[in-house]
Amino acid sequence: MLYKPDDIINFDYNRDLGNPGEYPYTRGIYPTMYSGRLWTMRQYAGYGTAEESNKRYKYLLQHGQTGLSVAFDLPTQMGYDSSDPMALGEVGKTGVAIDTLADMEIL
Repeated sequence: MLYKPDDIINFDYNRDLGNPGEYPYTRGIYPTMYSGRLWTMRQYAGYGTAEESNKRYKYLLQHGQTGLSVAFDLPTQMGYDSSDPMALGEVGKTGVAIDTLADMEIL
């Protein structure tokens, strides 16, 4: 799309664009964006139980990781409890199994 002067007749700098780090965050959420700090590096991880995954996340953060993305197992992604027959053979296989609020709190 090609913008022309007529496209910004009702343009209000503060309302429509704003400064970096200020509402409406059109120019980013940080005043200096990534020239002042690096972007968050996320590690996609999760396996087995919430306890095992929590241990792994703590290890990753202690070794320089700055963000995490949780890998859920297939039954969790599909909304099945680990004890459901449809989950047989898939629990904790490709990610962490989450069945309860307690699992999320541990995670």
